[in-house]
Amino acid sequence: MTSRTVTLLDVARVAGVSKSTVSDALQGSGRVAEATRERVRAVAEELGYRPNSAARRLRRSSTGAIGLHLPQTATRLDYYMNLAFGAVARAQEEGLDVVLLAPAGVAGGESGRVASRVDGLLVIDPEVGDSAVPGLLDAGVPVVTGERYLGPAAAPSGAVICDNAASLTALLDHVTERGARHPAVLAPAGTSAWATALRATAASWGQEHGVAVALRTVPFAATPQEAEETTLALLRTDPAVDAVICAPDGAAPGVLRAAATAGRTVGTVSVRTAGGTTSGRTIGGATSDHTAGGTTSDHTAGSTTPGRTGEAGTHPRTPLLVASCVDGTATRSAEPPVTAVDLRPAAYGRACAELLCDILAGRTAPDTVRRHAWALETRASTTPPC
Repeated sequence: MTSRTVTLLDVARVAGVSKSTVSDALQGSGRVAEATRERVRAVAEELGYRPNSAARRLRRSSTGAIGLHLPQTATRLDYYMNLAFGAVARAQEEGLDVVLLAPAGVAGGESGRVASRVDGLLVIDPEVGDSAVPGLLDAGVPVVTGERYLGPAAAPSGAVICDNAASLTALLDHVTERGARHPAVLAPAGTSAWATALRATAASWGQEHGVAVALRTVPFAATPQEAEETTLALLRTDPAVDAVICAPDGAAPGVLRAAATAGRTVGTVSVRTAGGTTSGRTIGGATSDHTAGGTTSDHTAGSTTPGRTGEAGTHPRTPLLVASCVDGTATRSAEPPVTAVDLRPAAYGRACAELLCDILAGRTAPDTVRRHAWALETRASTTPPC
C-alpha cells in the first residue's frame, strides 16, 4: 500500500466492511458499532490512509460552526481568553458558532469526529509536541493557524502570524537605549513558533550587537512564582544583569518581586549615552508572508565579555529595567507598570476567524498568510529618572 495513495476501498477490504461503513466510521457518523469503528480506524492508520480533503468538503453540508483549538495552558492565561473572545465576535458576524475543542477530545485519531461537527478549524500557537495538531491539520476541513506550525503535517489553509523576532528586538533595543548594558531574557520553552523565535532572537541580537544577553528558559506559561525564582537565581549568579525581559504572559510581576528581594530599584538605570526617551505606542507589523523561528538553549548569547567594575550594571544594587513580551492586566496594574509588547490578542483572534471565514466563503484563496501588528507600550519599569 505504500506505492500509491490508499483509498477508502483499500481500508474496507482489509477491515472486512463496506466502503460506506469505512466512511461513516472515519467521520464519526452513521450507525456503526463502536468495535467496528475502532477496527476501521486502526486499519486506516496502519495502511496510512489520508482523506481526500477536497472531496470531503464537497460531500459535507455546513454545520454553522468552526472549531477553536488552544494550547493546554490557555485556561489560565489572559492572552488566550481575549483571543478567544475576539474570534467568537468575528465568527458571530458571519452567523457561525465557535466550538472550543478540549485537547483530550481531539488527540488519538479523533480528527474525523471533530471535522464532522465544524466547517473549519482555528489552531492557535500549535506546538510540535501537541499530538492533536497533525490530525486537526488533516481533518478534511479548512484550517487556519495562529502562528505557523513547525512540525511535519499537512499545510493549513491559511495562517495569521506576528513578527515575534521584531517585537523582542524592539524590547532589547529599548532597554539598551534606556541604559542597560547586560540584559537578560526569560524565554519560553516549547516548540511553538513564538517560543522558538524568541529564543533565537535573544541569541542573534546579542551576537549582532556584541552584547552579553543572559538567556534563561522558563515554562511556556510560567507563573509569577516561577519567574521570581528564575530571576533571583539569575541576579545572584550574574549581578551585572541590569534589565530583565520576561516572555510569558502574566509572569512579569514575579520579576518585580525578585528585584525587590535583591534590593534592586526598578526603572531607574542611568543613561550613559544619548538614547531614545520617547514613551507611548510604537506599532510593529504589516501585511507580509514572512515569519521568524529557530531554537537555542540556556546560555549567555552574544558577547561573553563581562562588564568591568564601575560600569553600569556590575554592582548588586544597580537598578533594574523590567519589560514583558506580552502585555495584559498583570503588566498594566503592576507597581511600577511594566513596559510590554501589546500583541492585541482580541484583534488577533478576530483576524484568525476572519481569514477562516474568508476561505470558507471563497473570498480568499487557500494558502493565504496575513500578518498581525503589535505595539510597544513603554511604561515606568524602563523609564530612567528625568
